[in-house]
Amino acid sequence: MASAATMMIRNIARRSVLQMPRFSYTSVGSTRLFSAKFTESHEYAKADGKIATIGISDHAQSLLGDIVFVELPEVGDEITKGESFTSVESVKAASDVYAPVSGTIVEVNQSLEDSPETVNKDAEGQGWFVKVEMTDESELDDLLGAEEYKAKCEEES
Repeated sequence: MASAATMMIRNIARRSVLQMPRFSYTSVGSTRLFSAKFTESHEYAKADGKIATIGISDHAQSLLGDIVFVELPEVGDEITKGESFTSVESVKAASDVYAPVSGTIVEVNQSLEDSPETVNKDAEGQGWFVKVEMTDESELDDLLGAEEYKAKCEEES
């Protein structure tokens, strides 16, 4: 029989799945605007032209619990798709964060240094980690769409 804590985590995860993802796909010509794509390891990339905003999904933050620290990389750092580029710590665990796309970091969400709990409050909005100038926008095509990601999360529950 599952413990009360396990049942609570499962219920939170189910509620999170029902609420996500909140982004829509829009295309203007060949430019993608604010499309959200997800990795199987629960990172997201929202594209606006060649710039991708990257963070962890709402589902991921709910599984981690209260986030207490986000290690932020430096502007100018190069990241490679599929490789760890930072980490996040919660009261439950520390977890690596993997790059959903390759590119150069052009902006870091400095507010997370003082308020890492922002990731819990708004993971796919104000809780983003970095903005990256993508080296290959076609890498987005390898990521999960919103419906695929939702189905994957439901399978995990």
